Amino acid sequence: MQALSQDEAFARIRLLRSPNIGPVSYRQLLRRFGAASAALKALPDLAGRAKGGYRAAPESSVAAEISAVRQAGARYLFHDAPDYPALLAELDSAPPILTYRGDAGMAARPCVAVVGARNASAAAVKLARQFAGDLADAGFVVVSGLARGIDSAANHAALSAGTIGVIASGIDIAYPPEHADLQEAVATQGLLLAEQPPKTEPLARHFPSRNRIIAGLCSGTVVVEAAPRSGSLITARLAGEAGREVMAVPGSPLEPRSQGCNLLIREGAVLVQSAADVIELISSFDGTPRSHFRETGSDFSGLPDDLGDTPADIAGLLTVAPVPVDELIRQSGESPAAVQLALLELELTGQLVRHAAGRVSLAQ
Repeated sequence: MQALSQDEAFARIRLLRSPNIGPVSYRQLLRRFGAASAALKALPDLAGRAKGGYRAAPESSVAAEISAVRQAGARYLFHDAPDYPALLAELDSAPPILTYRGDAGMAARPCVAVVGARNASAAAVKLARQFAGDLADAGFVVVSGLARGIDSAANHAALSAGTIGVIASGIDIAYPPEHADLQEAVATQGLLLAEQPPKTEPLARHFPSRNRIIAGLCSGTVVVEAAPRSGSLITARLAGEAGREVMAVPGSPLEPRSQGCNLLIREGAVLVQSAADVIELISSFDGTPRSHFRETGSDFSGLPDDLGDTPADIAGLLTVAPVPVDELIRQSGESPAAVQLALLELELTGQLVRHAAGRVSLAQ
């Protein structure tokens, strides 16, 4: 890759921050016009192709963002940079631009995600620490989301050997606030990644996007404890759709927080009881998609060449009767990417139920 000029780097950030531009349309515009600066000039002519039109983000807001990134001690990582994580780059929905603190090269090492419930049981937290510590000792980079419960236990246990924390806020926002010291430690001893611009608070709609990064970075995802409708299951589903290994720790059927893991195992996730089980499964991973996890109809690959990948208003088309995702795409007139993002947001907030054969419905 030829080094980016400052002007082109500025133009790329401005293009991605422009209204109605997301990861899919960003890449399509770069392919079509060759450079972000040329794409920005063409945006007014594309106004008729998007709801609300296209307009470039103000230069002043981009300049303020860059200043905030520098003030936070962070840097930008572009999708075609040598240090951009290779596994993450395989996703069609991969973030075109990340901000980071720490060692960007850490993502080039074998990575395993360890995720789970925020309100985890004491036993599950202890087990997550054991998994993460043993994986780190074996040379794997543990990736998690720095959330309460399982995530923070995993990040903390792997800290001395190297861990990656992916956050749903801006790089300068610590969330939850009580994990500020842990987030700082990850940034200085490991790698801290954020997709959202600085000063962005972690809203509910940001977490599915954060989860796809966690899944995309890793050859496998381990879910230690999770309720049936939780962000951890979204991470597992995205990992499976990306062809990565999906693993789950079984639990008692009488414990609600174990039902999500048991459900994953029933749907084809690999049952694991120790880090040794995880290492055995993923040590031969060569990047070739080979997940055993059952397809559920949420597909982030094979996206069409339209430019609309902002979240769609899909809830109004749903009832408690299951309907194929393809039908929602047809009736809404939105792109598959926009529909899938809307479904992820509904699922994260507990409003969506997924059924066999790629069907979805509103929760009763």
